[in-house]
Amino acid sequence: MKEEYETIDLRELFLLVKKNILMILAVTIASAAVGFLISAFLLSPQYEASATLIVNSREDQTAQTTITNDQITSATKLVDTYSVILTSDTVLDKAIADLELTLDYEELLDKVTVESVNGTQVMKISVQDEDPVLAQSIVANIVEQAPEIIIQTVKAGSVEVISQAKTAEEPVSPKKVLNTALAGILGLVLSLGFVLLRNVMNNKFMTDDDISKKLGLTVLGVIPQIDIKG
Repeated sequence: MKEEYETIDLRELFLLVKKNILMILAVTIASAAVGFLISAFLLSPQYEASATLIVNSREDQTAQTTITNDQITSATKLVDTYSVILTSDTVLDKAIADLELTLDYEELLDKVTVESVNGTQVMKISVQDEDPVLAQSIVANIVEQAPEIIIQTVKAGSVEVISQAKTAEEPVSPKKVLNTALAGILGLVLSLGFVLLRNVMNNKFMTDDDISKKLGLTVLGVIPQIDIKG
């Protein structure tokens, strides 16, 4: 028993796209425009402030003339521990109280990121907010608390500030160019999908070739259409 497979005629697909090119372009451009307008006018810009600290595995490490690989590895692993400490309610609730914020702990936690820089013992504290001054103030407060709270909690390590809190001049989000491009691509995909789906679902016989392809019958003759002018 022979299995029948439907073949895709690339030339037919090309002609189909060409026939609907204006609609496809219109949907793509409209989608890109919507993406840009949403990014430019509906989404609030977010500014990021950050500071960097270096993690020491021992409090007296700075007094040593040499640092071993084991100490660096140990300090790198401590970054994860320190990040948990610096995003705890003990630290963030104090920041809320000191800065008289209207946020609760969970809301502030969503704005704060503590991570290792390229897997090193350097730790970066970042805060994103609509207000760049507020973002910088929050980072500065966490950095101010960091040395004391870490020594009290870990008792075998410490951190030192490398760079103080600074806010980027340009917002980190929304990314207008990226959002516009993604919206345009989405519009292109949807319009192409609609054109192809409409063609597949079309059961009308428009030409004699349609009868041969869809029914597998040989066309013996075609009655021509004659326009009679009165």
